[in-house]
Amino acid sequence: MAGFIIRRLGVMALTALCMTFIVFLLTNLQPNLEKLAKTQAGARITDAEVASWIDRNGYGAPMLTRYGEWLGVLPAPLATDADGRAVGGRCLRGHPGLAADEVPRFCGVLQGDWGYSTKFRRPVSEVIAERLQRTGLLMAWAFATMVPLALIVGVLAGMREGSALDRGLSTLSIATTSTPEYVSGVIFVALFASSMVGLKWFTGSAKSAVEGATFQNFTLPVATVALYGMGYIARMTRASMAEVMTAQYIRTARLKGLSFRAVVLRHALRNALIAPFTVIMLQFPWLLTGVVIVEALFVYPGFGDALVQGAQNNDIDLLLAVSVVAVIVVLATQLLSDIGYALLNPRIRVA
Repeated sequence: MAGFIIRRLGVMALTALCMTFIVFLLTNLQPNLEKLAKTQAGARITDAEVASWIDRNGYGAPMLTRYGEWLGVLPAPLATDADGRAVGGRCLRGHPGLAADEVPRFCGVLQGDWGYSTKFRRPVSEVIAERLQRTGLLMAWAFATMVPLALIVGVLAGMREGSALDRGLSTLSIATTSTPEYVSGVIFVALFASSMVGLKWFTGSAKSAVEGATFQNFTLPVATVALYGMGYIARMTRASMAEVMTAQYIRTARLKGLSFRAVVLRHALRNALIAPFTVIMLQFPWLLTGVVIVEALFVYPGFGDALVQGAQNNDIDLLLAVSVVAVIVVLATQLLSDIGYALLNPRIRVA
């Protein structure tokens, strides 16, 4: 197991490097840099002024060199004026007024410097930390709601395959999975947060949840996220449970005189939950980046909103940071999923 984890960590590091370089390449294309220069220095600047701004702010070096500077393995050059004062460079972004000898030479991800957000006028690390905390709260409540309900629905449907209960719960699961978040969210708002039908139980906006999440301002976004993800987990659990219930050892347990309840709880349930475990773990990346629509619908400034704001405003450093965090979450959940699956299933042996 230790050798497997070490190999997977090496593959994860290589994958992260490849993915971040692709994102870095796409976000640092020349048209994007020219657009950023005009956004920061003025839309009417000349082509020569655009080129000067790009060079002065550290975007003029070759792509691989800039990627090394962003990682923090190469020193970032510092632009100075005739008097030797620092006027530009990657390490000076967000730190105006520093003397040339006070500016660090290395200012990349490895040093904990994720860059400066041109949209929020703050260090990217502060923006990401703040947004991750907000989305993490939404993820936690959605996960705590979604997984238990999905497992209950899936187990109940799979216990008696082909019954009326199975058909009803399966239909419900398919309906929730096939309904996009923006549809269910709008329906929830119309039913429970507007005067359309008279049920103003909740607020239609989660913006106030930034100051403090309450039952009124956080229920609808949590329900919207949980409803969409619940159906897929329930269907996988139902299929696994139905397969386990037809196994020979289940029939043997019934023939020995065990009650149906004892057979399900002692023998079927543990084995039936092995397959859904992987699906449950893979919900984490979706919950992190897939809540963009929900956060936009309920005006909740979380991680997904940071991704949208970075893309709309050509905020290169913010886009890179969001991409890195998303890649790390995906790779980490895949590793934990594989380890957990091997521990839950004795038939799996990791070489």
